[in-house]
Amino acid sequence: MASKITTIDFNSIKVLTTQEALEVDQLILKELSSEVELINKIGYYIIGSGGKRLRPMVLLLAAKALNNINEHHITLATVIEFLHTATLLHDDVIDESSMRRGQKSANAVWGNAKSVLVGDFLYSNAFHMMIRTKNFEVMEIVSQTTSELTEGEILQLLNCHNPDTSEAEYLAVIIRKTAILFTAAARLAAIMSDANETETQGLMAYGQHLGIAFQLIDDALDYTANSAEALGKNLGDDLAEGKPTLPLIYAMQQAPKEKAQIIIDAIKNGTRDSFQAVYNVVKNTQAIEDTLQRADEEANKAILALEVLKQSPYKSGLISLAKFAVQRDY
Repeated sequence: MASKITTIDFNSIKVLTTQEALEVDQLILKELSSEVELINKIGYYIIGSGGKRLRPMVLLLAAKALNNINEHHITLATVIEFLHTATLLHDDVIDESSMRRGQKSANAVWGNAKSVLVGDFLYSNAFHMMIRTKNFEVMEIVSQTTSELTEGEILQLLNCHNPDTSEAEYLAVIIRKTAILFTAAARLAAIMSDANETETQGLMAYGQHLGIAFQLIDDALDYTANSAEALGKNLGDDLAEGKPTLPLIYAMQQAPKEKAQIIIDAIKNGTRDSFQAVYNVVKNTQAIEDTLQRADEEANKAILALEVLKQSPYKSGLISLAKFAVQRDY
């Protein structure tokens, strides 16, 4: 697990895009502005709640690694963050989540209907912003990305309460729900930087593998985080929703039949009440270690995909980001 040998300081990555990230934040605030005060409140609440801005960071680092960053990259980094934030608002309603990034979720504060509508506002603004690039390929990518995000959500709903969900079916969900925005961020950076096909394909592969690794760690953290405050969401949320995540899939495969049945019943019933019992089963298998190993494999694939880029501090930043994705404990 070579990617975990050297501890990565996340701030050392952030500093590589300090000025550009500031411009993205300024554009976020500008585009969030509405005559409808509730939109401002909810939008500021969730966007200002301490997210790491990883997806815009991928776009900005990739553009700088290609040595060609311009105002369209700032716009598209904001588009990616708006799409991500809209999915969070919608996901929390669908999942009935009450906590996000260590604070009450927007739907817990303002209700489901208002959260969904503000999510729709963010989607609409994202499309409005992308049009400014006057680039048909950009429009096609953003449109396709939003479609795949929705497909991922639907696939996940179909898998809920189904303990027979396979690893392949699980991966099909997270590729669409999580990895797609990382992939889109990297691809948009390449397009706006006039990258060649080899560079573009390499960056897209980087984004997908990074996104998969990120989600695998998220799912593992549900069983390794010290507290809900450290994790930023309620422990056992996925179990309460009946989601068969990879640690649970592995644990069901590895545990004795009677122990595996505990997980099967918990997924079918979708209750947090059985979290401790499920946690004990998971901890007595290699499920977490195997999930972390899979995440490492994906991070290493992401790093390997960057071989198409010339050496630079920004390429190093992308490499460090992949390593950070599998090291993090929040």
